[in-house]
Amino acid sequence: MEVENTITGELKVSTLPRLIVRILFAGVILTVGFLCLVALNAGAPEVAMVKMVVGLIVLWIVLGGALMYHFRDQVREFIQSLPFDWRVKFVLFATMLALIEEMITVLMTNLAPSFGVKPGEAYITASANYLDVVLFHSVVVFVPLFIAWAILLSRYDFSPFSVFLLFGLTGIVCEMTISPAGAVLGSAMWIFIYGLMVYLPAYCIPMERSARTAKWYHYLLVIPATFLIAMPLLLPIVYFVTQVLQHPPGAHF
Repeated sequence: MEVENTITGELKVSTLPRLIVRILFAGVILTVGFLCLVALNAGAPEVAMVKMVVGLIVLWIVLGGALMYHFRDQVREFIQSLPFDWRVKFVLFATMLALIEEMITVLMTNLAPSFGVKPGEAYITASANYLDVVLFHSVVVFVPLFIAWAILLSRYDFSPFSVFLLFGLTGIVCEMTISPAGAVLGSAMWIFIYGLMVYLPAYCIPMERSARTAKWYHYLLVIPATFLIAMPLLLPIVYFVTQVLQHPPGAHF
């Protein structure tokens, strides 16, 4: 009986992530449906923006997420064979995935003419220039967050799926600084977008590292802890970009 209860408990734990992913994806579909209804009553720029969002969802969340999950064991074997500290590999791998995600978003923005509008009339990135986006708007501020998570994972043993969810929630917080309404409305989508940057890197972390099992309160504190740990790097980066370089914070085309 004890063995049977243990097996049943393990099955429930293993099926929980699948249930959460399905709920989140249903949220993504509902969000896109709502945006479509709004866009149809608005105009061509709004319709084009929805098409860009759909392109991002298909390429990054659906295709990218499926590839990451399907080849996760092969990727882990390769990453663990590299002669670097796992923390360095985690940060570099997450940064590479973030660069790929931003490559997709910039591609969608540059497809504006194909979606029936002029460049700059509809967009999902701050610029149509890839280097501008990653160096001055997005990935440059993601890296300190990745470093913070490498530090946290060296102390606490969060599962890869937990990292996926928690960094996804962290992404929602980041998006709220740009558009609170958009962050809340697209919360399911943002969890996928940000979470997929760190899921596979977290999956590749060695199991035998000396990390404590995360308690329930660690899950509550990890998001503010992420920003707290990242601040010594994050604040100088933001200051340098906005004050020294005086790079425009908003969209510019």
